Amino acid sequence: SKFIPKPYKKEPITIRMSSEKIEQTFARTGQAAEQIDRLSAEFNLSRSAFINQCIDYAMEHMSPPNQKDSKE
Repeated sequence: SKFIPKPYKKEPITIRMSSEKIEQTFARTGQAAEQIDRLSAEFNLSRSAFINQCIDYAMEHMSPPNQKDSKE
């Protein structure tokens, strides 16, 4: 399925990430933290809202930890 971030109402919860943590995370993938800001702006979302939707998407598409990947 395709991930398309969009504004939606939720109970606000603060997630704090240091700029250093974001830089470390994206340095491993060859991307810069500015990509988060660019993408969140493209979808008219705050950085926090965008990151939260990314987390939601990732969690919805995860296999249970004890379930083997069907590709194995």
